[in-house]
Amino acid sequence: MIEIITAPLDTEVARRLRGAKKETELAKLLNYSATNLPALTMQRAVLLLCWLPLLNRCHAVNPGCSCVVYSSSYSPQGGTFTSPDFPKRYPPNIDCLLYTFTGQPDEIVALTFRQFNVRRVDADCSKSDFLKVFLHLENNGVSEYTPWSGLLCGTLADVPQVLYSSGRMLVLEFHTEGLPVNSTGFSGNFRFIDRRMFETDGQLIPGTMCDHQFVSSQMTPLHGRFYSPRYPSSYPKNIRCSYRFRARLKERIRVVFEEISLQEGDLSCLNRADIIRVHDGTSSAAPTIAVLCNQGAEVEILSTGADLYVEFVANSEWPGQGFKAMFQFQPLDDAHHPDLDKVAFGAVTGNPRYSVIGPAVSATTSSCDMIYNSDTTKTGIVTSPGYPNPYQARAHCRYDFQGRGKERVQVVFQDFNLYHQTDDPKECDGVDSLVAFVHIDGKMEKIDSFCGTTLPTPLMSNGPRLLLEFRGVTSSRYSKGFKATYSFTENFGITTGRQLPEYPCAFVFNSNETRNGTFASPNYPGFYPRDTECYYFFHGQPDERVHLHFNYFDVEGVLPCEAVSASDFVEFSNYMGKDRKYSRHCGQLKEFDVESDRKFFRVTFKSNDRLDGTGFNASYVFLDEEDNYTVKTPLSNATTWTASQILLLFAICLLLG
Repeated sequence: MIEIITAPLDTEVARRLRGAKKETELAKLLNYSATNLPALTMQRAVLLLCWLPLLNRCHAVNPGCSCVVYSSSYSPQGGTFTSPDFPKRYPPNIDCLLYTFTGQPDEIVALTFRQFNVRRVDADCSKSDFLKVFLHLENNGVSEYTPWSGLLCGTLADVPQVLYSSGRMLVLEFHTEGLPVNSTGFSGNFRFIDRRMFETDGQLIPGTMCDHQFVSSQMTPLHGRFYSPRYPSSYPKNIRCSYRFRARLKERIRVVFEEISLQEGDLSCLNRADIIRVHDGTSSAAPTIAVLCNQGAEVEILSTGADLYVEFVANSEWPGQGFKAMFQFQPLDDAHHPDLDKVAFGAVTGNPRYSVIGPAVSATTSSCDMIYNSDTTKTGIVTSPGYPNPYQARAHCRYDFQGRGKERVQVVFQDFNLYHQTDDPKECDGVDSLVAFVHIDGKMEKIDSFCGTTLPTPLMSNGPRLLLEFRGVTSSRYSKGFKATYSFTENFGITTGRQLPEYPCAFVFNSNETRNGTFASPNYPGFYPRDTECYYFFHGQPDERVHLHFNYFDVEGVLPCEAVSASDFVEFSNYMGKDRKYSRHCGQLKEFDVESDRKFFRVTFKSNDRLDGTGFNASYVFLDEEDNYTVKTPLSNATTWTASQILLLFAICLLLG
């Protein structure tokens, strides 16, 4: 069977096609093609004849448009589509050329652009040549009143590489202006996908559009999937969806957001209209253990109890693709551990609270691996094999830490003495070392390595997991290894302020509780954790404002601290939303001061998954509005005078004059 419209359209045929409204006119067009275009084969003439009933179908919807139809009935395996005369320049004055892709009732359409070059003269494409995209069609066509999903123009970097329909039909409308251009148009592939691949496994709550519940029982599977509405197409505007998980008594819930695509950029989740909130309980009133926005992948969340509540809110003008996630009901480890007095000295039990000294290394397996689970204990000691005795040569140990909820793993070292030939090692490859890994994008990624005798700064995970790997290449009677305390902490290593349950990492400082104090980045003075966002809220009295002094600042990034440079940043605001008065701060800065304009002030710290810094350490003081103080800025060397200093200088000038 001949595939409908697979060959490129000749420029002259395409030009005349725009004016062909009836079958008689199309017949004349075919006669023109046979007479004036000798290269046009009989097969392409037949292809144009195949267009006749399809054009009539499109005219019933919008008589002003010409239409190309791709149907899974004729091309179940998909195919290609192009702009007229591609890869040559497309013709001007195309008023309305529709590309209609139609699947079976249980299918959706996926388009992948391979090349894209459509003239762009403005940001929103409204005055450019453009492709108008219709992703959410409820009937068999489009009209001038049909809502569209977006306009595409520019280059391949400016458009989504893949488009998905939410139903069986997807339509592109191609429009060009009157001026000839050098743009070549577009080409791509289309395919039809079984929409049942993206069905949420939970039960839809009656009377709701997108609220689901997932209940663990002997009659239901222990794992499954759930999606944002319409996934993999864009989700609707102004929606609120909930996903409630209920495990059995001795089970916990594991959720992994495999892909998140809400809005582009790196804005704080406080300033985003589309967010995912995860609550450690039965409803949105439970403590928040994760807030997700923008884009991400392989974000793992583990409940502390038998309930988990996921809330998806979308209020933006331009919705994103959404998210896909998997869930799993995990049985708790009920394995019986021997009593402490029955444990052999130095034995490996798999439970750290029974380890009297450092884990022993088996003579047959050389295994000293340990698992530390917050279900068993929240804090303890971790050491190298045999500590405080010297570790054996060729020792290889893995220390796996597993927390829950919004817990982070923090490791603070008390002793560190590994064999090294130099006193100040800079590279730890191939020598006795301890390497730290965290979970990023579905895999364990190295964040730091330690060797020699320098005591490492504190470590903190970016999520509930942390892995330490010890390699003792050489043995020495003078190298006894390391000792550290570990803890599963929910305060991110921030010890001042009052933590709020509405956010994973948020702390409030009220002047009616204390007029001055200090605050710091997570895990200070160690490296701050990756993929972390923390808020510091300062609340003064009506006649007060807050003055901040940063005495240390090392936040990875380069000005202007934006996503294009993969920068972490600190942001200031007199409001909960964004404040144009203050620019982002990043890099290594000298001491500086910041002051609020009113009684409320917000500081936001945000890190990505790239590089690390040691963060910041700062002090705060609430002052009455008439109080004077000196303000320093990190980007200027100019001297700042207080009001009293200016008056004193003026008086001296009068006396001398």
